[in-house]
Amino acid sequence: MNSSNLALMVIVLGTLMSAVDTTIVLLAIPSIVEELHTDLFTILWVIILYLLVIAVFTTQLGRLGDIYGRAKLYNLGFAIFTLGSALCGASPTAISLVAFRGIQGIGAAMLQANSGAIIADIFPPNRRGRAYGYTSIGWNAGATLGIVLGGFITTFIGWRYIFYINVPIGIVAIILGLRYIKTLETRKVKLDIAGMASLLVSLSLIVYGAADIAGYGIRLLNIVFISAGAIVLLIFLLIERRQEFPIIDLRAFKSNRVFTFSLLASFLQTTGYLATAFIIIMYLQGIRALSPFSASLLLVPGYVLASLVSPFTGRLSDKIGARIPATIGLALMIGAILIYLNLTLTTPLFVIILASTIGGLGSSLFFPANNSAIMANAPRGFYGGASGLARTLSNIGTILSYTIAISISSVVVPRYVAFEVFLGTSNLIGGVASAFLTGLKSAFYVSLGILILALIFSAIRGKEIREKLSDKP
Repeated sequence: MNSSNLALMVIVLGTLMSAVDTTIVLLAIPSIVEELHTDLFTILWVIILYLLVIAVFTTQLGRLGDIYGRAKLYNLGFAIFTLGSALCGASPTAISLVAFRGIQGIGAAMLQANSGAIIADIFPPNRRGRAYGYTSIGWNAGATLGIVLGGFITTFIGWRYIFYINVPIGIVAIILGLRYIKTLETRKVKLDIAGMASLLVSLSLIVYGAADIAGYGIRLLNIVFISAGAIVLLIFLLIERRQEFPIIDLRAFKSNRVFTFSLLASFLQTTGYLATAFIIIMYLQGIRALSPFSASLLLVPGYVLASLVSPFTGRLSDKIGARIPATIGLALMIGAILIYLNLTLTTPLFVIILASTIGGLGSSLFFPANNSAIMANAPRGFYGGASGLARTLSNIGTILSYTIAISISSVVVPRYVAFEVFLGTSNLIGGVASAFLTGLKSAFYVSLGILILALIFSAIRGKEIREKLSDKP
């Protein structure tokens, strides 16, 4: 393997580990709650804080990569992620676990912020689709491992090892990264402290309000929190218009149509689809009485297919551009949602496998093509910022996706019932099961609408032929 491919291998490994820790905690929640003697509302922040830190800091850590070197920030990110993983595994209390997940999130944000830009540094535009295809493998394989390992390790070894497993892998990745990931390009930019603070406050208020809905139903307090978060979000956008180097550079959306619409399609796809696995696990666990581990196994075929197909779809986007494969991918994801909307209390379980497989194929078409389009059409000298911007929007979408799924699906049943289902300690029957299924379908309807918007932006992004960009640095 040449140095570029070895560097890509380390980047794929970083993508895989980051994706694993996005999902691996989901099936360990019941064991964590029991051992640390805490409640669901507290332990939800083990998931939320990790995503929140990544969403807020990714772009700025991409900027730091532009200043000090992306290789340095990427390798430092691996070190921090590995340290955070070890601390999470050793956590004595729920609060310390939440705090250490924040440290782990900072490391993951460094990895995510700089990986796309490093690929843009070491591969020409006509080869990036293939490279992003392999990172898509890392993401899909990580999502698969996160769900399956979360159930397996928690059941047979103990929940702490879902974090300890990162330590030896991280050490090997640090050694390989220091040797093979070397990029020299730097830029003079400034951090957007005001933007980071306002985005953090906005997302925290919105997510806290949504979590409160899951815990206590719709009430004045959570409406106030969500409304305040929306107001602060508007303030954040106003701040961004005045910053020289903002977190979300609104000027980048004016650079060209392909770049702008690819970013919007990515954000909407993440918001509309990422929590689908979580919703389905709730259906299988809470209504169909499957164990979390058994439920997760039904989703494996879709992720496996996506991992196998992604390199080929990445090559396809190098040849014909992103619009056709990415749009077809979104159409397939919409098809999967339509199947989920027809679930009943007795639907044969092979239907879940079918829908998951269709959605996985859609993901394998969408991600490598769309990511390649973003980086290939980014403004000149803006690779680090474009990579960070894409990741920031994607991670905000991830938070919103889980927020929508948890809050909407739990509104139609009593609070204690929703908590028991989310914790895996109760199975629903009769009228309560029908009501909870109605809540899950409500979440799917919202996802469907968001994915349709993503498909529209993808379809009208404009045509690009990647070979014509091969001389672009």
